[in-house]
Amino acid sequence: MKTRLNLTIEDSLLLHVKEYAASKQISISQMVEDYFKNITQPSPKKESIIDMVEKLDSPSFNKDTDLKKKFYEEQGGKYGF
Repeated sequence: MKTRLNLTIEDSLLLHVKEYAASKQISISQMVEDYFKNITQPSPKKESIIDMVEKLDSPSFNKDTDLKKKFYEEQGGKYGF
């Protein structure tokens, strides 16, 4: 069931809202209803970066590998330094 709601806003703002609604082919009532639905819904819980990192698989390489040396060898071959 829908209920009427009266709003009081500036005339200039109303003109801009009407133009916007016409360009989007939506009624002002629908815009207001969508806005209220959006702000009253609870926001989903954001996952922390730490939780995301902990879910990542461990890299698969030999722990005895010197990664810094390997990087410079690969870059040296690619870029000649």
